[in-house]
Amino acid sequence: MLDLEVVPERSLGNEQWEFALGMPFSQAISILQKHCRIIKNVQVLYSEQTPLSHDLILNLTQDGIKLLFDATNQRLKVIEVYDLSKVKLKYCGVHFNSQAIAPTIEQIDQSFGATHPGVYNAAEQLFHLNFRGLSFSFQLDSWNEAPKYEIPHGAMVKRMHIYTGNNLQETKAPVMPLACFMGNIFAECVDVLRDGAGPLGLKLRLLTAGSGLGVMADAKVRYLERSIFFGDSCQDVLGALGSPHKVFYKSEDKMKIHSPSPHKQVPSKCNDYFFNYFTLGVDILFDSTTHLVKKFVLHTNFPGHYNFNIYHRCDFKIPLVIKKDGADSQTEECILTTFSKWDQIQELLGHPMEKPVVLHRSSSANNTNPFGSTFCFGLQRMIFEVMQNNHIASVTLYGAPRTTSQARPESSASSH
Repeated sequence: MLDLEVVPERSLGNEQWEFALGMPFSQAISILQKHCRIIKNVQVLYSEQTPLSHDLILNLTQDGIKLLFDATNQRLKVIEVYDLSKVKLKYCGVHFNSQAIAPTIEQIDQSFGATHPGVYNAAEQLFHLNFRGLSFSFQLDSWNEAPKYEIPHGAMVKRMHIYTGNNLQETKAPVMPLACFMGNIFAECVDVLRDGAGPLGLKLRLLTAGSGLGVMADAKVRYLERSIFFGDSCQDVLGALGSPHKVFYKSEDKMKIHSPSPHKQVPSKCNDYFFNYFTLGVDILFDSTTHLVKKFVLHTNFPGHYNFNIYHRCDFKIPLVIKKDGADSQTEECILTTFSKWDQIQELLGHPMEKPVVLHRSSSANNTNPFGSTFCFGLQRMIFEVMQNNHIASVTLYGAPRTTSQARPESSASSH
């Protein structure tokens, strides 16, 4: 049985690990994987057809705990303990729930002190006792008539929630805690830079936990802006973004068969390679001969995709200039985002002339993919990988390298 410390408006954990509000989904998964012998039977719950309308949930069935992640930013929003008989809980080092200590209203008063009167919910038949960042729900099954203000003596806690602010219904996932950076950089947003012909590169607004000369007390979140372009060298990219999490060499080009004359292409003696930036949600492909950027891949990290949880969600914006029909040839500006659906994109860009390329991912070990195929459509030097629920799984950008006459903008950095 887990023995966990409750920290209102912050976290639930022990000396080895901690589920902290604002933590990215992937870091919670890492904790569960590391402690898989202790924390077992974990469910991942999400809406397959409408993944943005419901929270992304990790259900620790053996321990009676649910971790609710915001569907948009995929950070931890609420920690719910829904079965207190499966876990020990303490506050400031003193237990208020264990096999020997029942979580009654008297025990909660003793552990947490006086608070406002409880709020009765007739539909749930529960009395809610709220503190800042923490609430307890008491079961009232044995009472025929619920009291107006005071929770009856002996009432037992049925559920507990940890969240940010004063209102569980209105709570939002907080910004990522400093402890979750762990030396990584994260992308707050990624803007695609374009001209009339197509994409030119990316402008990234980055977050990092900077500190002054090893003094962790001075640590704070720093904001950096970096731009990278088609035709940039490896050194340009390393200077802008730092070392990638992984370098992946392409063993074969599975899309080559869709080119005009695949049999005429001379096999390369060396392979193109990707810089994988998992916490940015971005891959950068370099040409094996010139070592210059030739493609960018932006990942949306929707649940139900084969690559889910490998990348953090890339919150991208792609500006478009749409020509309106008519003699005056007016144009309209609009923006595609991570959350744009394929039917909306087709309305703006038009329907592709060719049928999609069907992409069926599977591992070499078992050759199975429980999530099914995705479909790749090419429009305006962009390839959209579309899931079966009409959401975009990834966008691949490709285009001509910059000419030498184009000056490379200087990157700027600021801190807050």
